[in-house]
Amino acid sequence: MANFTAADVKRLREQTAAGMMDCKRALEEADGDFDAAVELLRVKGAKDVSKRASRTAANGLVIAELDGTDAGVLVELNCETDFVAKTDVFQAVAAQIVSVALQQRPADRLTLLGLEVRPGTTVQQHIEEASASLKEKLELGRYTLFEGGYVATYLHKSDPQLPPTVGVLVQLDKPSAEAARDVAHQVAAMRPQYLTRDEVPANVAEHERGIMEQITRDEGKPEQAIPKIVEGRLNAFFKDVALTEQPFVRDPKKSIKQLLADQGVTVRAFARFQVGQAG
Repeated sequence: MANFTAADVKRLREQTAAGMMDCKRALEEADGDFDAAVELLRVKGAKDVSKRASRTAANGLVIAELDGTDAGVLVELNCETDFVAKTDVFQAVAAQIVSVALQQRPADRLTLLGLEVRPGTTVQQHIEEASASLKEKLELGRYTLFEGGYVATYLHKSDPQLPPTVGVLVQLDKPSAEAARDVAHQVAAMRPQYLTRDEVPANVAEHERGIMEQITRDEGKPEQAIPKIVEGRLNAFFKDVALTEQPFVRDPKKSIKQLLADQGVTVRAFARFQVGQAG
Protein backbone atom coordinates (compact mmCIF):
# COMPACT_ATOMS: atom_id res chain seq x y z
CA MET A 1 0.00 0.00 0.00
CA ALA A 2 1.23 3.51 -0.87
CA ASN A 3 2.82 5.40 2.02
CA PHE A 4 1.03 8.74 2.45
CA THR A 5 -1.12 10.48 5.06
CA ALA A 6 -4.31 12.51 5.14
CA ALA A 7 -2.09 15.57 5.48
CA ASP A 8 -0.47 14.67 2.15
CA VAL A 9 -3.88 14.48 0.50
CA LYS A 10 -4.81 17.85 1.97
CA ARG A 11 -1.53 19.45 0.81
CA LEU A 12 -1.92 18.01 -2.69
CA ARG A 13 -5.47 19.33 -2.88
CA GLU A 14 -4.36 22.79 -1.75
CA GLN A 15 -1.56 22.87 -4.33
CA THR A 16 -3.51 21.55 -7.31
CA ALA A 17 -7.13 22.46 -6.41
CA ALA A 18 -8.11 18.93 -7.53
CA GLY A 19 -10.85 16.99 -5.77
CA MET A 20 -9.99 15.05 -2.62
CA MET A 21 -10.66 11.63 -4.16
CA ASP A 22 -8.62 12.55 -7.23
CA CYS A 23 -5.72 13.53 -4.96
CA LYS A 24 -5.98 10.30 -3.01
CA ARG A 25 -6.00 8.19 -6.20
CA ALA A 26 -3.03 10.15 -7.61
CA LEU A 27 -0.99 9.51 -4.47
CA GLU A 28 -1.91 5.84 -4.58
CA GLU A 29 -0.87 5.58 -8.22
CA ALA A 30 2.37 7.47 -7.51
CA ASP A 31 3.10 5.16 -4.55
CA GLY A 32 3.12 8.14 -2.18
CA ASP A 33 5.52 10.27 -4.28
CA PHE A 34 4.08 13.78 -3.89
CA ASP A 35 5.75 15.37 -6.95
CA ALA A 36 4.75 12.43 -9.14
CA ALA A 37 1.17 12.78 -7.91
CA VAL A 38 1.19 16.47 -8.89
CA GLU A 39 2.30 15.52 -12.41
CA LEU A 40 -0.35 12.81 -12.67
CA LEU A 41 -3.07 15.29 -11.74
CA ARG A 42 -1.77 17.81 -14.27
CA VAL A 43 -1.78 15.21 -17.06
CA LYS A 44 -5.26 14.07 -16.10
CA GLY A 45 -6.43 17.66 -15.94
CA ALA A 46 -5.09 18.42 -19.43
CA LYS A 47 -6.89 15.38 -20.85
CA ASP A 48 -10.14 16.39 -19.17
CA VAL A 49 -9.82 19.95 -20.52
CA SER A 50 -9.54 18.53 -24.05
CA LYS A 51 -12.69 16.46 -23.52
CA ARG A 52 -14.58 19.56 -22.41
CA ALA A 53 -13.43 21.69 -25.37
CA SER A 54 -16.63 21.15 -27.38
CA ARG A 55 -18.94 22.05 -24.50
CA THR A 56 -20.53 25.49 -24.14
CA ALA A 57 -19.44 27.92 -21.44
CA ALA A 58 -22.36 30.36 -21.30
CA ASN A 59 -22.27 31.26 -17.62
CA GLY A 60 -19.62 33.06 -15.62
CA LEU A 61 -18.89 36.56 -14.45
CA VAL A 62 -17.68 40.01 -15.43
CA ILE A 63 -14.97 41.65 -13.34
CA ALA A 64 -13.27 45.07 -13.52
CA GLU A 65 -10.33 46.76 -11.88
CA LEU A 66 -9.16 50.37 -11.94
CA ASP A 67 -5.77 51.98 -11.47
CA GLY A 68 -6.87 55.21 -9.83
CA THR A 69 -9.18 56.94 -12.30
CA ASP A 70 -7.05 57.05 -15.44
CA ALA A 71 -6.94 53.36 -16.42
CA GLY A 72 -9.20 50.36 -16.11
CA VAL A 73 -9.80 46.88 -17.47
CA LEU A 74 -12.96 44.82 -17.94
CA VAL A 75 -12.76 41.03 -18.19
CA GLU A 76 -15.32 38.28 -18.83
CA LEU A 77 -14.57 34.76 -17.59
CA ASN A 78 -16.92 31.97 -18.66
CA CYS A 79 -17.89 28.60 -17.24
CA GLU A 80 -20.64 26.07 -17.92
CA THR A 81 -22.89 26.51 -14.87
CA ASP A 82 -23.82 29.22 -12.39
CA PHE A 83 -22.93 26.74 -9.64
CA VAL A 84 -19.26 27.00 -10.63
CA ALA A 85 -19.55 30.77 -11.21
CA LYS A 86 -20.20 31.35 -7.52
CA THR A 87 -17.32 29.20 -6.23
CA ASP A 88 -14.35 30.82 -4.54
CA VAL A 89 -11.94 29.05 -6.93
CA PHE A 90 -13.60 30.45 -10.07
CA GLN A 91 -13.84 33.96 -8.66
CA ALA A 92 -10.23 33.85 -7.48
CA VAL A 93 -9.09 32.92 -10.99
CA ALA A 94 -11.02 35.89 -12.41
CA ALA A 95 -9.50 38.22 -9.81
CA GLN A 96 -5.98 37.04 -10.65
CA ILE A 97 -6.57 37.51 -14.38
CA VAL A 98 -7.96 41.04 -14.04
CA SER A 99 -5.06 41.97 -11.76
CA VAL A 100 -2.51 40.75 -14.32
CA ALA A 101 -4.40 42.59 -17.06
CA LEU A 102 -4.30 45.89 -15.19
CA GLN A 103 -0.65 45.52 -14.21
CA GLN A 104 0.62 44.62 -17.68
CA ARG A 105 -2.11 46.22 -19.84
CA PRO A 106 -2.08 43.88 -22.85
CA ALA A 107 -3.53 45.23 -26.08
CA ASP A 108 -5.94 42.35 -26.67
CA ARG A 109 -7.38 39.09 -25.37
CA LEU A 110 -4.83 36.82 -27.05
CA THR A 111 -1.94 38.76 -25.55
CA LEU A 112 -3.58 38.54 -22.13
CA LEU A 113 -3.84 34.74 -22.43
CA GLY A 114 -0.08 34.56 -22.97
CA LEU A 115 0.90 36.64 -19.92
CA GLU A 116 2.19 34.93 -16.80
CA VAL A 117 -0.19 34.90 -13.87
CA ARG A 118 2.66 33.45 -11.80
CA PRO A 119 6.21 32.41 -12.79
CA GLY A 120 6.03 29.66 -15.41
CA THR A 121 2.22 29.69 -15.69
CA THR A 122 0.33 31.71 -18.29
CA VAL A 123 -3.23 32.95 -17.96
CA GLN A 124 -4.29 30.23 -20.42
CA GLN A 125 -2.60 27.51 -18.35
CA HIS A 126 -4.06 28.93 -15.16
CA ILE A 127 -7.57 28.72 -16.67
CA GLU A 128 -6.93 25.13 -17.77
CA GLU A 129 -5.76 24.16 -14.29
CA ALA A 130 -8.92 25.65 -12.77
CA SER A 131 -10.99 23.87 -15.42
CA ALA A 132 -9.44 20.56 -14.39
CA SER A 133 -10.14 21.29 -10.73
CA LEU A 134 -13.73 22.43 -11.23
CA LYS A 135 -14.45 19.80 -13.91
CA GLU A 136 -16.06 22.33 -16.23
CA LYS A 137 -15.01 24.12 -19.39
CA LEU A 138 -13.60 27.53 -18.48
CA GLU A 139 -12.58 30.13 -21.02
CA LEU A 140 -11.59 33.77 -21.17
CA GLY A 141 -14.37 35.74 -22.82
CA ARG A 142 -13.95 39.40 -23.72
CA TYR A 143 -11.37 41.86 -22.50
CA THR A 144 -10.94 45.60 -22.89
CA LEU A 145 -8.56 48.26 -21.59
CA PHE A 146 -9.12 52.02 -21.34
CA GLU A 147 -6.22 54.37 -20.55
CA GLY A 148 -6.24 58.14 -20.17
CA GLY A 149 -8.91 60.64 -19.30
CA TYR A 150 -11.27 59.58 -16.52
CA VAL A 151 -12.15 55.88 -16.32
CA ALA A 152 -14.97 54.40 -14.24
CA THR A 153 -16.76 51.09 -13.99
CA TYR A 154 -20.11 49.65 -12.98
CA LEU A 155 -20.89 45.99 -12.26
CA HIS A 156 -24.42 44.63 -11.99
CA LYS A 157 -25.66 41.42 -10.37
CA SER A 158 -28.73 39.85 -11.96
CA ASP A 159 -28.93 37.49 -8.97
CA PRO A 160 -27.67 38.41 -5.48
CA GLN A 161 -26.35 34.87 -5.03
CA LEU A 162 -24.14 35.11 -8.13
CA PRO A 163 -21.18 37.31 -9.13
CA PRO A 164 -21.80 40.25 -11.51
CA THR A 165 -22.96 39.22 -14.98
CA VAL A 166 -23.06 42.71 -16.54
CA GLY A 167 -20.07 45.01 -16.55
CA VAL A 168 -19.52 48.48 -17.99
CA LEU A 169 -16.32 50.47 -18.47
CA VAL A 170 -16.60 54.17 -19.32
CA GLN A 171 -13.93 56.65 -20.40
CA LEU A 172 -14.59 60.41 -20.13
CA ASP A 173 -12.37 63.26 -21.29
CA LYS A 174 -12.19 64.78 -17.80
CA PRO A 175 -13.01 63.84 -14.18
CA SER A 176 -16.71 63.68 -13.29
CA ALA A 177 -17.83 60.93 -10.96
CA GLU A 178 -21.48 61.90 -11.42
CA ALA A 179 -21.37 61.84 -15.23
CA ALA A 180 -19.40 58.58 -15.25
CA ARG A 181 -21.95 56.96 -12.95
CA ASP A 182 -24.91 58.19 -15.01
CA VAL A 183 -23.36 57.03 -18.29
CA ALA A 184 -22.33 53.65 -16.90
CA HIS A 185 -25.86 53.00 -15.60
CA GLN A 186 -27.28 54.11 -18.95
CA VAL A 187 -25.02 51.74 -20.88
CA ALA A 188 -25.85 48.85 -18.54
CA ALA A 189 -29.61 49.39 -18.83
CA MET A 190 -30.07 50.49 -22.45
CA ARG A 191 -27.33 48.52 -24.26
CA PRO A 192 -26.19 51.08 -26.86
CA GLN A 193 -24.07 49.67 -29.67
CA TYR A 194 -22.36 52.90 -30.75
CA LEU A 195 -21.23 56.11 -29.07
CA THR A 196 -22.81 58.60 -31.52
CA ARG A 197 -24.97 58.37 -34.62
CA ASP A 198 -21.91 59.27 -36.71
CA GLU A 199 -20.30 56.02 -35.57
CA VAL A 200 -23.12 53.90 -36.97
CA PRO A 201 -21.65 52.35 -40.16
CA ALA A 202 -23.16 53.81 -43.34
CA ASN A 203 -24.16 50.37 -44.63
CA VAL A 204 -26.02 49.64 -41.37
CA ALA A 205 -27.93 52.93 -41.54
CA GLU A 206 -28.76 52.45 -45.23
CA HIS A 207 -29.98 48.92 -44.58
CA GLU A 208 -32.31 50.21 -41.86
CA ARG A 209 -33.49 53.02 -44.15
CA GLY A 210 -34.35 50.48 -46.85
CA ILE A 211 -36.37 48.36 -44.44
CA MET A 212 -38.23 51.41 -43.13
CA GLU A 213 -39.06 52.61 -46.63
CA GLN A 214 -40.50 49.20 -47.49
CA ILE A 215 -42.53 49.07 -44.27
CA THR A 216 -43.87 52.58 -44.85
CA ARG A 217 -44.91 51.77 -48.42
CA ASP A 218 -46.54 48.52 -47.31
CA GLU A 219 -48.59 50.58 -44.84
CA GLY A 220 -50.03 52.50 -47.82
CA LYS A 221 -48.65 55.89 -46.83
CA PRO A 222 -48.80 58.67 -49.47
CA GLU A 223 -45.65 58.74 -51.59
CA GLN A 224 -44.92 62.37 -50.78
CA ALA A 225 -45.06 61.63 -47.04
CA ILE A 226 -42.72 58.64 -47.15
CA PRO A 227 -39.36 60.51 -46.87
CA LYS A 228 -40.44 62.37 -43.73
CA ILE A 229 -41.86 59.24 -42.12
CA VAL A 230 -38.71 57.27 -42.92
CA GLU A 231 -36.48 59.98 -41.43
CA GLY A 232 -38.54 59.92 -38.25
CA ARG A 233 -38.20 56.16 -38.00
CA LEU A 234 -34.47 56.34 -38.72
CA ASN A 235 -34.08 58.86 -35.90
CA ALA A 236 -35.84 56.41 -33.60
CA PHE A 237 -33.33 53.75 -34.69
CA PHE A 238 -30.42 56.06 -33.81
CA LYS A 239 -31.99 56.75 -30.39
CA ASP A 240 -31.98 53.02 -29.81
CA VAL A 241 -28.40 52.17 -30.86
CA ALA A 242 -26.35 55.37 -30.25
CA LEU A 243 -25.55 56.30 -26.64
CA THR A 244 -25.62 60.08 -27.04
CA GLU A 245 -28.99 59.92 -28.85
CA GLN A 246 -30.71 57.88 -26.14
CA PRO A 247 -33.12 59.40 -23.62
CA PHE A 248 -31.54 59.45 -20.16
CA VAL A 249 -33.06 56.57 -18.15
CA ARG A 250 -33.49 58.73 -15.05
CA ASP A 251 -34.98 61.67 -16.99
CA PRO A 252 -36.38 60.61 -20.40
CA LYS A 253 -37.06 64.25 -21.34
CA LYS A 254 -33.29 64.75 -21.57
CA SER A 255 -30.94 62.99 -23.99
CA ILE A 256 -27.53 61.71 -22.98
CA LYS A 257 -26.07 64.35 -25.31
CA GLN A 258 -27.82 67.04 -23.27
CA LEU A 259 -26.79 65.42 -19.99
CA LEU A 260 -23.12 65.47 -21.03
CA ALA A 261 -23.37 69.06 -22.23
CA ASP A 262 -24.88 70.12 -18.90
CA GLN A 263 -22.01 68.45 -17.04
CA GLY A 264 -19.35 69.70 -19.45
CA VAL A 265 -17.86 66.30 -20.30
CA THR A 266 -17.46 64.07 -23.35
CA VAL A 267 -17.57 60.28 -23.50
CA ARG A 268 -14.49 58.99 -25.26
CA ALA A 269 -15.44 55.31 -25.19
CA PHE A 270 -17.53 52.69 -23.42
CA ALA A 271 -17.67 48.91 -23.24
CA ARG A 272 -20.47 46.66 -22.03
CA PHE A 273 -20.05 42.94 -21.36
CA GLN A 274 -22.94 40.67 -20.46
CA VAL A 275 -22.20 37.05 -19.72
CA GLY A 276 -23.54 34.77 -22.45
CA GLN A 277 -24.29 37.60 -24.85
CA ALA A 278 -22.28 39.19 -27.64
CA GLY A 279 -22.86 42.73 -26.42
